[in-house]
Parts: sequence; C-alpha cells; structure tokens
Amino acid sequence: LNSANFQSARLVGPAVAGVLITAVGSGWAFLINGLSFAAPIIGLLLMRTSELYKVERTPRGKGQLREGLRYVAGNPDLIWPIVLVGFIGTFGFNFPIWLSAFADDVFHAGPGTYGLLNTLIAIGSVAGALLAARRVVARRRLLVGAALMFGVLEVVAAATPYFWLFAALMVPIGIFSLTFNVTANSSVQLATDPAMRGRVMSLFMMVFVGGTPIGGPLVGWLTDTCGARIGFAAGGLISAAAAGTVGLLLVRAGGLRVKLDLRRGHPRVVFVPRTPEDKQLATTA
Repeated sequence: LNSANFQSARLVGPAVAGVLITAVGSGWAFLINGLSFAAPIIGLLLMRTSELYKVERTPRGKGQLREGLRYVAGNPDLIWPIVLVGFIGTFGFNFPIWLSAFADDVFHAGPGTYGLLNTLIAIGSVAGALLAARRVVARRRLLVGAALMFGVLEVVAAATPYFWLFAALMVPIGIFSLTFNVTANSSVQLATDPAMRGRVMSLFMMVFVGGTPIGGPLVGWLTDTCGARIGFAAGGLISAAAAGTVGLLLVRAGGLRVKLDLRRGHPRVVFVPRTPEDKQLATTA
C-alpha cells in the first residue's frame, strides 16, 4: 500500500497541476504546490516519537556500498528488475514532455487538454494501485508483462490519429505503469536479505527516481527534433524492448524456457524447465 500510494502520487500530481494551470494559471499552481508541503510537515511534527518502533541501526563501515553493489550484481532477481526500472524510468516516464507536445503540436489544444490527459493517467494509476493492493505475491511474469504492455500501449498511443483514442489509452497506460512500479518495488524488497535491504532499496530508488531527469533532456530533444509521435513511440519501443530482454534473461536465469501452449484452443505463453533438474524452478517464475 505504501508503494502504491507513492507511485500513484507521482502520476496524480501532474493531473492536479494541469487542472490548476487551466483554472488559475502557472504562478498560482506553483504557490499552491509550495503551500501543500505544510500538510506533511505538520503531520511529522504531530507524530508521537515515544510510540515509534525502534530499530537497531546497522553499524557503518568501509565498503558497505561496494558490498551492496556486489550483492545486487550477483542476484538475477535483483539486478534485472533494477535494470528494467532504469530503462523504463529513463525513457518511458516522460509524460510531461509528451503530453504537452501532443496537446500543443498534434491536437492543437490548450492547457485544459493537457490537464485532461494527465487526469486520465491518474485515474488509471489509482485503479492500478487498488489492483496492486489486492495481490499477495509479486511474480516475475507480472513485472515483465506490465512493463511490456506499458511500452506497447505507448507505441499504439503515439501512432493513433484520433484524440479520443489517444485519451482513452492514457487510462491503461496509467494502470500498467503503476502495476509495474509497485511490482518492481515489492519483488526487489522480497528478494533481498533483510541485512542488505537498506542498501539495495537505496540503489533501487536512485535508479528509479534518477532515471527520469537523465532521460528527460534526451527525450525532449528527440521530441523537439522529430516530433511528438516519434518521441513517444521511441520511449515505448525502448521500454518494450527492455521488458522483453529482461524477461528472457530472468527465464534463463531460472533454468526455464518459453513455450507456446496451444492446448484446449486457448494459446498462452508458459515457462517450462529446460532440463529435468530445473523442474522445481518452474513454479517460481
């Protein structure tokens, strides 16, 4: 729930900003955003520190960061989800750039349309958060599948000539983006030894939060140079390609292979052991 709340806020915030810009202008939107920080500050000041659970801190020492990096690099269940988060965070989450470009240059609309598109993504993200809260286990298939669908839907949205279809696609894009974010966060935490969790999650958040500011200038340049459709499609293609590649690497790391099951007239992709000795790993994919 905490992860879903955090990820939802990253998508709901721009939607609220779009509405405020349309209603009262950019200056007032910045002022209201600044004043909104009073709420969490007051909440922190009202906390009863005597009732908090005290956790013994891990003693600091030389080489802890290096040890954490080695731990992540040696664990496929950690390194590949983090790599996937890096690619999608860098190239797939640049919605302020794309949506403003589509609103102005493609559909020739104003701030109201930009706010509407952000609102639709926010609706999808809230729906994705509610669905994510119901799941007990974060599986690799869900992680890779959500990332793949997220990228594919971005490509489809970039190609559509109709505003109503483009706007409608924002909802499933929001659902799959939130599903991917929450599943990645949960799977990395559950696969990490408690003694290493702080260092691993620090690396995860650095990659996740730091990717978008790095990719923003690149995606912005591509969007300005080649157009909004090319920029949006490129982000989706990179995200989908990264999801497919990481999915295959995770399958191979688990001693599995991909098989298309055509039985009973319902084709579906399943993971089966590459060798009899790997059979017990098939249930964990």
